[in-house]
Amino acid sequence: MIDLYFWPTPNGKKITIQLEEAGIPYTIKPINIGRGDQLTPDFLNISPNGRMPAIVDHEPMGGGAPITIFESGAIMVYLAEKSGKFLPPAPHQKAEVMQWVFWQMANQGPKMGEQGHFRRTAKGGKIGDQSYALLRFDNEVHRLYGVMNLGLHKKRYLAAGQYTIADMICYPWAITLQDRNIDLGEFPNVKRWLDEIGERPAVKKAMAAGPEYREDPATITPEEQARRSRLLTHQRAQAVPKEWA
Repeated sequence: MIDLYFWPTPNGKKITIQLEEAGIPYTIKPINIGRGDQLTPDFLNISPNGRMPAIVDHEPMGGGAPITIFESGAIMVYLAEKSGKFLPPAPHQKAEVMQWVFWQMANQGPKMGEQGHFRRTAKGGKIGDQSYALLRFDNEVHRLYGVMNLGLHKKRYLAAGQYTIADMICYPWAITLQDRNIDLGEFPNVKRWLDEIGERPAVKKAMAAGPEYREDPATITPEEQARRSRLLTHQRAQAVPKEWA
């Protein structure tokens, strides 16, 4: 059984897609990132980066004590090796998959995340001119869709001639088109791929997970909203929790 520490964001949904596709039993442990659950001592003990997703595998490969893993790419490689699914063992095919996994972790996710951050900041209108940040990250996100469009040229899937964790890790971010300033008509290979991946039953189920965990914004007081804003937008290094002593 896998405990999945999850919130319904693209990073969280990478893992639910894989777990559903591989048929691995799991239990969702909600981590409300708006409230700051990811910064509690208990969660930092699982993920010192203070970010979800993270997993605890109570029946790890090779036996022994439960294993904790943070960072979505590391989780997906571990689950693929554990299940023997979606990561081909042949070296050249595995290398193809891994390059897209690393690309997603270093490029697609961070740059799209920053674009979303600065677009929300610009709408708030309280932190000065955001025009350069918007130009920078709008252009970078456009470039990233182009990278995928090139990578999918005359190819059904991103890597190894088959559906793999490369597709699973890239899909949840690529499908977040709202407020991206992206016209998929420019990227026909990506559009075709998104349409096909989105019709997979496991992907549909995984992408639907999460609304039940979200809060009604009307129930959050102005004081709590202010606390959360300070907590989430001005993070610095976390001290070793006193509870760990």
